[in-house]
Amino acid sequence: MIKAEHLSMVYGKDFKAVDGLSFEIKPGEIVGFAGPNGAGKTTVIKMLTGILKPTEGTATINGYDIVKDHLSAKRSFAYVADNPDILLQLTGSEYINYIADLYNVSKEARRERIHELAERFGMTDSLGIPMKEYSHGMRQKTMVIAALIHEPPAWILDEPMTGLDPTAAYELKQMMKEHAAKGNAVLFSTHVLEVAEKLCDRIMIIHHGHNLYQGTVEDLEKKHEGKDLETIFIEITGGAR
Repeated sequence: MIKAEHLSMVYGKDFKAVDGLSFEIKPGEIVGFAGPNGAGKTTVIKMLTGILKPTEGTATINGYDIVKDHLSAKRSFAYVADNPDILLQLTGSEYINYIADLYNVSKEARRERIHELAERFGMTDSLGIPMKEYSHGMRQKTMVIAALIHEPPAWILDEPMTGLDPTAAYELKQMMKEHAAKGNAVLFSTHVLEVAEKLCDRIMIIHHGHNLYQGTVEDLEKKHEGKDLETIFIEITGGAR
């Protein structure tokens, strides 16, 4: 459902932020994407979502090439960026409805969806307020609601839990599980390894744009003689921050 083949991104003449990365996320899977700061996670996500055009390689979402068939690909995923400070002059409701308009979500469907998601995130009484008055966490919750408004099969989330209160983070994790249980796919980047350990079917770890590991946490811990994920992560990335 989410597939990368030999993805590379070169900045300038020779700085390779991502180097020949390949992976596949199948229906029903939640996959965590980890790596130190500057490892290339956000660059990979921007290539998957069509924000950046790969220097080499291909990315497909739900069978659609993000470069060759970008509109069909973009209809197939929800994207939450790592920065929620977007169109802050709008109210939460205006922003969500703007995104719903882009995806041609019917008035009836969006009302039901907004009501459900706002209830789950505790945002029902806040959507009429300009987002510039929101806390970081409230902006993040609004971005998630807007991203999910068209109910796409693939979710691509860049540090989605940053700034969320414990209740909202719990709800988002439950929603990921529910989404995957319906045969959909979730890819999310995170620095919180405990979340990846408990939530994910598989994890990917990259450093300097290179693949270090793809597989289950259980297999990784067995390979490293039962050490916990945090210790393994520090060892294989050389203690990078």
